Amino acid sequence: MTDRRLYLPDDEATTRLGQWFAARLRPGDVLLLSGPIGAGKTHFARALIRARLGAEVEVPSPTFTLVQTYEDPRGDLWHADLYRLGHPDDIVELGLEAAFDDAISLIEWPDRLGDQTPPQALHLHFAAEGEGRALRPVPTDHPLLKDWPA
Repeated sequence: MTDRRLYLPDDEATTRLGQWFAARLRPGDVLLLSGPIGAGKTHFARALIRARLGAEVEVPSPTFTLVQTYEDPRGDLWHADLYRLGHPDDIVELGLEAAFDDAISLIEWPDRLGDQTPPQALHLHFAAEGEGRALRPVPTDHPLLKDWPA
């Protein structure tokens, strides 16, 4: 397998990566965004959502609502922050199972999914590195990565 690790030196690089993914995602695609607080997960998600829906779109963090949904004719977007999720069974109440099949799902704190993690998901691990951040996708041979910019 090729190392698909990508260094993102600044917020603009993270924005460009969100835009890159925005052009490729289709209903049923799931991106699992992990990393510590401040690693760039929400910045990436906002950039992706705005790339699909327009720069003027309000994209609040779903920290308190747990899920924000966005209508898009090419495939609705669900942005979830599961940090405050009490138990993986709460995923059913949020409607995430249906979103995993029918929408584009961006999931922050995916470790809260437990055994309900969708098998087709692409996991993006964000970590601070120097002045920027490093991103490591798993699995490295995921179909979304066929023309990966690294």
